[in-house]
Amino acid sequence: MFRSYEDLPKIKLPSGNFDINISDSTIRDGSQMPGIVMKDRHKIQIYKYLHEIGIEKIETFLYTDSDRNIARKLMDMGFEFPEVTGWTRANPKDIDLAIEMEGIEETGILMSMSDSHVLDKMGLKNRQEAEDKYLEALDHALDHGLKVRCHLEDVTRSDFNGFLRPFVKKVMDRSQDITIRLCDTLSYGIPFVDSIHPYSIPKMIIDLKEIGVKNIETHVHDDFGLGVATSLAGFWYGANWCSLTFLGIGERAGNSELEKILLFLEYRLEGFNKYNLGCLTEFSRYIENELGVRVPRNKSVVGKNVFTHESGIHTAGVIKNPFTYEPYPPDLVGATRQLMIGSSSGTEVIRFKIEESLKEILHLELKVEKTDTRIKSIHKEIQRLYDQGERVSCISDEEIRGYVEKYYTLRPIIEKDIASEKEPEEEEN
Repeated sequence: MFRSYEDLPKIKLPSGNFDINISDSTIRDGSQMPGIVMKDRHKIQIYKYLHEIGIEKIETFLYTDSDRNIARKLMDMGFEFPEVTGWTRANPKDIDLAIEMEGIEETGILMSMSDSHVLDKMGLKNRQEAEDKYLEALDHALDHGLKVRCHLEDVTRSDFNGFLRPFVKKVMDRSQDITIRLCDTLSYGIPFVDSIHPYSIPKMIIDLKEIGVKNIETHVHDDFGLGVATSLAGFWYGANWCSLTFLGIGERAGNSELEKILLFLEYRLEGFNKYNLGCLTEFSRYIENELGVRVPRNKSVVGKNVFTHESGIHTAGVIKNPFTYEPYPPDLVGATRQLMIGSSSGTEVIRFKIEESLKEILHLELKVEKTDTRIKSIHKEIQRLYDQGERVSCISDEEIRGYVEKYYTLRPIIEKDIASEKEPEEEEN
């Protein structure tokens, strides 16, 4: 019987492999989201939240003085995690920026894989010219002691067997410690293994592991809405890294969302206990208030409605047992439960809110029965507002307090005053 969170079985990764790590790109890829300006103070606070969560790495640009200054400030904070890493294009001058930045031990190098990117965007003559360019940049980084992530851009529109796979073999010949990042740049990837190259991210991971790739990272954009599913499929089939952004911020439709992946790993996987999710709600409010990123009320994990209940069936169920309509406890992600009264609410939530209000007013724990005629009267009054079109929003706690004063605290006083006024007249009679 499943009647509590503890009763539910956990999910096991097929390999039982818990070598799962996250590289966050919120201050790099996320900062490129149209319409936002991410200042140094924002990046510092984001870094603090990621540290509190326990994220292993972040990446940052190093092109401008501002980029390098913020990288230095983050490293000077002295946190072991997240490790601050660089991001460069595939040319020695870019990589020199990472080499010259004291404290940066790893950088990602962008290496486009699709013909559209190689021929049209970069203007190269052919794939061989692209390969030579990438390997020259890689060798430059390795020769100067940098750890490297090869960011294979647009893999899901590439010639996997004709270009990508042979290229990765040459990368692995140089070092088995290099991380291969599979960048699903336009979200053409799918999370199903029984599909074709270059769309199947699971199939791609399996094939790369067969040629000796140890460290595989996914970086999945969300244009088709499959970012989280495809990222989780990456872990499922053997990737040990995942690149994400908080709230999925980024270019176009954004990236796979950090908070969703974290919740799944921490709450659904058997034996997995690595990240602290208690600041996720606060982190979300910060991004919303400081960067102006609108967080939909019904957004998974951090939306304001995730633990808000209004309908009669739902509120009654949650009052009796939160497990009935809440998939995980609110405090797991630093949220609180809210029970609202609206057009679809029943008497149970009204009773509950009346008890709350009585406690605030009288500082007493009072039990109000659902059959109390005053509850029914309040319910009728509220329903009349909605039925007559006088109300389009939920009833606030202040308004509930007004109903409490009207029906529970003032009425007995009024009735007593009326009775006392009648007493002399009754005595004369």
